Amino acid sequence: MNPPAVNPPSQNQKLMELLGMDRMSLSSKTRAAQSRSEQWMRYLGFPGGILLFLLIYYLPPGAGLSASAQAGAACFALALVWWVTEPFPTYLTSLVLMFLLLITRTSEPKAIMDVLGMEVIWLNLLAFILSSMLVKVRLAKRMALWLILRFGRKASWALMAFVIIQMVLAPLIPATAARAVMTLPLMIVVAAIYGATEEHNNNFGRNLFLLNLVGISVLSSMTMTGSSANLIAVGLIQTMGGERVYYMDWVRVGAPIAIMATMMMWWLGQRLVFPIAKAERAPQLDGGLGLVEQQYAALGPLRREEKKAIAIFGLVLFLWMTDTLHMGWFGVEISAPFAALLGAVLVLFPKYGVLEWSEAEIPWHLLIFSAGAYAGGLALDDTGAAEWGVRYLLGGMDLKGVPFGVSYTVIIAVMMYSHLLTTSKTVRTLILLPIIITMAKALGWPPIAFALPAALCIDWVVGLPISGKPNVILFSTNQYSVADNFKYGFLTCTLGVVLLVVSGATWFHWLGLTPAFMAVAP
Repeated sequence: MNPPAVNPPSQNQKLMELLGMDRMSLSSKTRAAQSRSEQWMRYLGFPGGILLFLLIYYLPPGAGLSASAQAGAACFALALVWWVTEPFPTYLTSLVLMFLLLITRTSEPKAIMDVLGMEVIWLNLLAFILSSMLVKVRLAKRMALWLILRFGRKASWALMAFVIIQMVLAPLIPATAARAVMTLPLMIVVAAIYGATEEHNNNFGRNLFLLNLVGISVLSSMTMTGSSANLIAVGLIQTMGGERVYYMDWVRVGAPIAIMATMMMWWLGQRLVFPIAKAERAPQLDGGLGLVEQQYAALGPLRREEKKAIAIFGLVLFLWMTDTLHMGWFGVEISAPFAALLGAVLVLFPKYGVLEWSEAEIPWHLLIFSAGAYAGGLALDDTGAAEWGVRYLLGGMDLKGVPFGVSYTVIIAVMMYSHLLTTSKTVRTLILLPIIITMAKALGWPPIAFALPAALCIDWVVGLPISGKPNVILFSTNQYSVADNFKYGFLTCTLGVVLLVVSGATWFHWLGLTPAFMAVAP
């Protein structure tokens, strides 16, 4: 009788290294071009941005823009071209934009520099400190390994385990790329267990990696802290729309949609999109789960540092989820940034904390990028350029006679599928949210009725391998093709549009967020 097959030592060693999951660093380097056409975009992006700047800046008088609005639009157009084509790192483009806003006299120096003091920038910084704590103490790793051991013996439940992992991590770690990097080793091991490798693809592997892409991206829309772009949207809704979006406000509308869509893709993917053959529904590689079990056993019992991390993050999440009750409890509102600030103090406190400042994985380049994007977006609003853009786009259409539901459906569809045209969630947010808010005001609808549902679409960047950082990371495993990605992602986005439109007519309306769908603005 032949002995059972086992992994070769070299493969075992490779998998054990992958299961280390020690860091979640985000590189500030410009990602490599994925195709020849993208290489040409980078070559042409630099002069193209400058050309567009000059064309808009020197528009003849009478174009309908004030001098400051025209300058602001020119500056933002240059930055937009460079953000999309990436001839330079995105943070460098943001710094260039901030300087251009100054020398073109579009914004005052104080207004430009003050963006670094905005609540959303601080919340980004503090959330990454808390995320670094989870990685350092290995709490995120423990949770992920336990779920795989609990559910990983049947294909459908192995897929469900990753849905649960991404659902738990999404509110805790705001960086989608970080979550992709942290869980990628587990995906590779579990895929190999079910016979899916880089050299031999199968439908289990396609479902596993694409479902994780949906989980990482779509589940980020469950909370306002799920991604940096969500926080930018909240800031725009408050500064331009005059409406404060609380943590639980977002959860009430975002979580049901994201969870339903992900669960629907878990079912549809393995049964209709990429049906898993009967032979692939059971583990194919002996010893695969044993590697995961070894890593989990090596963690030992829950350590003191992990218990501290649970207590600290539990406190922060409690304050986030009860933000509307603080005034009655404490006599003061502890906003999301200050709740995270309290958590960061406890994390970094000498002797009693769990993290040194040098151990905090803070992606400063992303914060600088966000600051520049904010400065450009606010300049568009302050100078009237955003309003001019809406008037130009709408032309002579009499939208005041259109029922709310029609305008709402168009806005949701445009926002959902727009990620196929640009790879930056932040850029999409800064372009479309100001237009949507201004449009709502012009039509006589509450800005939040359009803006918050539209903001839920920001994270659904699942259509193409170049649509987001997690997409690039997962596509690099060679477990699925571009066509596979588009097929799976387009279906996901279409389900999202349907769910958001149905919710807009029912759930959101019952919450008081949206007017009646057939209502016409006065």
